[in-house]
Amino acid sequence: MPKETPWWKKAPVAAADAPRAVRPADEEAPEAAGVTGDLADGESTTMRGSGAQPYVLKNVGGVYSCSCPAWRNAGGAIDRRTCKHLRALRGDAAETARVGAAAPVAAAAANAAAGITTAPPILLAHPWDNATDPTGWWVSEKLDGVRAYWDGSRLISRLGNAFHAPDWFVAGLPSTPLDGELWAGRKKFQRAVSIARRQDRGDTWRELSYVVFDAPSSDGPFEQRLAEVTRLIEACGAAHLQAHAHQRCDGFDHLRVELARVEALGGEGLMMRKAGSRYEVGRSWTLLKVKTFHDAEARVTAHVRGAGKHQGRLGSLQCAMPDGTVFNVGTGLSDDERNNPPPVGTIITYRYQELSNDGVPRFPSYVGVRDDVAWPPAEAATPRAAAAAAAAAPSLAPEPAPAERPRRTFARGDERWTIELDGRAVVVSESSADGDVDATTTRRCASASAAWRDAERLIAEKLAAGYQEIVA
Repeated sequence: MPKETPWWKKAPVAAADAPRAVRPADEEAPEAAGVTGDLADGESTTMRGSGAQPYVLKNVGGVYSCSCPAWRNAGGAIDRRTCKHLRALRGDAAETARVGAAAPVAAAAANAAAGITTAPPILLAHPWDNATDPTGWWVSEKLDGVRAYWDGSRLISRLGNAFHAPDWFVAGLPSTPLDGELWAGRKKFQRAVSIARRQDRGDTWRELSYVVFDAPSSDGPFEQRLAEVTRLIEACGAAHLQAHAHQRCDGFDHLRVELARVEALGGEGLMMRKAGSRYEVGRSWTLLKVKTFHDAEARVTAHVRGAGKHQGRLGSLQCAMPDGTVFNVGTGLSDDERNNPPPVGTIITYRYQELSNDGVPRFPSYVGVRDDVAWPPAEAATPRAAAAAAAAAPSLAPEPAPAERPRRTFARGDERWTIELDGRAVVVSESSADGDVDATTTRRCASASAAWRDAERLIAEKLAAGYQEIVA
C-alpha cells in the first residue's frame, strides 16, 4: 500500500462518508493497466494517473467518485459523473450502465434519459422583513432537510434530479403532485443529504421521513390544500409519510415566542404562509421564512490548512459568493469533514448573522454540501448580486450605499411623508405642509440591507398611492 499523503498535498477528494477500507489498484496508467473490478459500499482505492499523486476512487452508497480533475470538473449531478479511471476500474459496460452514456453525462442529459426534462414547478420563499404583520398567517417549523417534489410517480429534487427512493418508501403516495421535504430530524441536514443522494435504495432510507406541506396541483387556497395534504397522507397509513403541522399566528409576540421555541429545540426557523394564498411557481411574498440567522450558498475555492488543534487537517474552507466575494468558513465542520473536506468546486450551504458593509458574511458556519441547487452562471453575477442573494433579497437590483440619500420626503396635497434610515431601523414620519409632525414610527429590521428593502417597499406603496417625492 502506498504511503499515506497529507490531505493538503493531494488533489481534492469528493466529500462523502469516511471510507471503511482502502485498497490499492494497479500503479500503472489506467488505460494501460486494464484493471477491472468494483468497490464495495464505503470502500476506496487509489490509481496512478498523470498527476504526481495517485487519484482516489470511492463508492459511497452507489455514488462513485474520483479525485481526478476530469471527474471534479465534469459538472452535473455527482451520481452521473464518470472518468477514465472509474471506467478502467469497473469497465466500460458497468460505467455506461451506471451513468447512461459512454462519456461523462451532464445533469440535463441524465434527466432527459430518465424522462425528466425540467425542474419541478415549486413555490419558493422570501425572507420575512421583520415588518409584515404575521397575524392570521399560517406558521410551521422550517425543516432542515432536502426539498423533494412528488410528481405522481417519483420523487425529484429542485433541479429535476430523481431521488432513488426504495419502492416501500413511496408506496401508497397518490398520483397527484405533492411538495415536501426529506427530513432526518433537527440538526441532521447533512445526514439527510447523504441518504437522499444514495443510489442503492437501501435501508438507510428508514432514517428519513417525507414531510408534506403542500398540494401543488390544487388551485384552491392554502387552507384547502392543507386539508387535501392531510387527507392524502392519512390515507397512506405509513409512519414515514407525514403531513406537516401548521398553526395560525396571533401576532408579532406569538411569532417570536414560537421562533424561540423551535430554535431552542434545534430547529432551523419558521415558515409563514399567507392565509387564502394560491400555490405559485417561483418566489412569492405569500411564503416567508423566519430565522434568527440567514443562510446562503457559496462555492469552495480552496482548503486552508489548520493550526493548533486542527494542525495536519482542514482549518477552514475558502469560499466565494456568486459575485466573487471571498471569505472563510471555519466553524460547523465535523472531524470527518476536516479530514475529508468538500472538494474545491463544491457548492456548500453556510449560515451567518448578517452581511458587513463590504458584503461579507459575519460569523459564517458550515451547514453541509448542496447537490440540489444550481450555481448562477458567471455572466449573471454582478458586484451586488451575491450580497443580495446571500441575504435572500427579493431583488438583485443594486442596493444604495448607506451614505446615499438616507432621508427622503414625499408629498400628496397637504400631506408630507418622510422616511429615514438609521442603520437597521427605518424611521417614518407623517406631517402637514406647515411642518407639524403628526406621528413618527420606528421599524426595526434584522440587518441594514433588510432595512433598505423595507424602505423601498414602503416608498413603492406611497408612490402607488399618489405621493410624489420632494427633491431638494
